[in-house]
Amino acid sequence: MVVYGIWTFCAAILAFAISAVTGKFLIPYLHKINFGQTILDIGPSWHKKKQGTPVMGGIMFIVAITVVTIISTVIYILTGNDFINTYRADISSETVYIFAGLGLALANGLIGFIDDYTKVVRKRNKGLSAWQKLVLQFAAAGAYLAVLGVSGCGTKTAIPFVGMVDLGFFYYIISAVVIVGVVNAVNLTDGVDGLVGSITFFVAVAVMLIASALYCLGVTALSAAIAGACLGFLVWNFHPAKVFMGDTGSLFLGGAVCAMAFAVKLPILLIPLGIVYLCDMFSVILQVGYFKLTHGKRLFKMSPIHHHFEMCGWSEVKIVAVFSAVTAVFGLISFLLVTFGVKFSIY
Repeated sequence: MVVYGIWTFCAAILAFAISAVTGKFLIPYLHKINFGQTILDIGPSWHKKKQGTPVMGGIMFIVAITVVTIISTVIYILTGNDFINTYRADISSETVYIFAGLGLALANGLIGFIDDYTKVVRKRNKGLSAWQKLVLQFAAAGAYLAVLGVSGCGTKTAIPFVGMVDLGFFYYIISAVVIVGVVNAVNLTDGVDGLVGSITFFVAVAVMLIASALYCLGVTALSAAIAGACLGFLVWNFHPAKVFMGDTGSLFLGGAVCAMAFAVKLPILLIPLGIVYLCDMFSVILQVGYFKLTHGKRLFKMSPIHHHFEMCGWSEVKIVAVFSAVTAVFGLISFLLVTFGVKFSIY
């Protein structure tokens, strides 16, 4: 276990290094080809000064996470025999979840790339329509779930203090809706310098601890890679941001968050782990619904809710700090739920 602990630490450090160093070359290149962000008029007026900041910076952590995940998982497969004999873990099933999850994240990242490219080339913040995005996202989620089904991963999901629950065919329907919902929630949260990167860092750390407690060491390394890569990106994205992750990055991270939760067979933990993402998403839904019902009145000064706090006078740094702290607390709660509530083997 000590060896796997060192390996996990190395995965995080390597992902951090690749992500941070990639930014050194990527940001000047994005400036050179004029891939700058166009700021919407409906956002806070002071965000206009961010006009022209390079977008698609998510490529930095996408490269880091992909490279480190592949390397660490291959090492896990080649050296896991003793681990299997000791803990009776099913490395083959875990590997399917890891690579299928990476595919899910990359597919969503590609959707985001197409959206960002459309925005930049046309010099406007519209890109793909909402329906086009949804169709592509459901296709990505469907492909991911199909791979799990064909690979014999089953339709069971773990629930703390309950056990393994078999949802049958409904597993695929519910999972597809959850995946698309979470991916879009993460995307909506990307509106303040360093916010999504910081929140996802704490989510990844929480899953890393949870996976370790469940002896899912392949997922532990995946989560460590995501955490390290997010930190490497924050070197360039923390306020004032020198680059934005764009939909390329936020949709990829949404897929990655889902991949981690599904890989430990605890998608139910997306509720506490993704509490900030979900609050941002539901703040938009509530704002739009209330606006229509009251013919013009608003619940919040602006949505998603992080912009409401901006309008209330909070600095971007304060928003990131508070939202990250909330995520860290709910990450700890999630870890405790698994520690005391999962007394059974998930593989």
